[in-house]
Amino acid sequence: MNRRTFLRQTALGLGLAATSRLAQAAPILRFDDPDFHAVVDPEARVATLYDGGRWCEGPCYAPRLGGLVFSDVRANRMMLIGEDGTVRPFRDPSDNANGNILDGRGRLVTCEHRGRRVVRAEADGSLTVLADRYGGKALNSPNDAALAPDGAIWFTDPIFGISMPEEGIVLTPEQAARRVYRIDPDGTVTGQTDALDQPNGLAFSPDGRRLYVSDTGASLNPEGARTINVFPVENGRSLGAPRAFATVEAGVPDGLAVDAEGRVYAACGDGVRVFRGDGRPLGRIATAREAANVTFGGPDGRRLFIASGPAVLAIDLKVRGAGHP
Repeated sequence: MNRRTFLRQTALGLGLAATSRLAQAAPILRFDDPDFHAVVDPEARVATLYDGGRWCEGPCYAPRLGGLVFSDVRANRMMLIGEDGTVRPFRDPSDNANGNILDGRGRLVTCEHRGRRVVRAEADGSLTVLADRYGGKALNSPNDAALAPDGAIWFTDPIFGISMPEEGIVLTPEQAARRVYRIDPDGTVTGQTDALDQPNGLAFSPDGRRLYVSDTGASLNPEGARTINVFPVENGRSLGAPRAFATVEAGVPDGLAVDAEGRVYAACGDGVRVFRGDGRPLGRIATAREAANVTFGGPDGRRLFIASGPAVLAIDLKVRGAGHP
């Protein structure tokens, strides 16, 4: 499929009415609990917004930038799907960028594998380095990030970008652990926990009192972790002891998102799994290929964007993402 075909197929854009030119398919919706009906209409459809990537990640709905920004990690570029459905390069090369979020002022914050750093895009296009070292040593390969209620940026730092040639540069880790870090609004970087093997996706509960973090150790070791953990956030600044929130039986839980009512959405090998805030499974939105990350967006915050292998998908839900009015 060529670029012109992509542009025709994505004519829907990110928040406009449906069009017959948009590639659509009925999702396989698995209802583990009747409460899943409050999340998604059984007749809802998954739309394919883009299908020309190698490994799509880090979707971030950024209206000020013109639409949905996402990373194509293994192609070493970032792309943007405009509100009119057009797809164009956003940052190329991208230093094998992965996770993207907006900070409290709406600026794009990106985790780079190759750069081994977290950067913020300024209005003039320049990049400000927010974190690239800890304890005088280079970070591993920042993977995903989340915005805390107080404006701090939290991010995970597993070793995928320095152990997988397609996703960065193979290097020996300088850090003794794979941590979750916090970047204070004043720029101070603090390690928050090294309790997980390969911390990956992360998301705050709507009230900011809990932090969900996926442990994807099984990606490198078949006997490794494949668990979503939940940490209490103490005084808004530090993490208490974790407990297991949910475990998947195959693949790993990767990127995470939370809706306004506290449900947790996890990108997994068989699609997006949805859990109540107490960890009870509600259901699954199946994807044809492994799902890597999820985020809410669209004009009303009800559209769930899914990065899935070479594709970026979207499905409209009945609920809004946390933080959307």
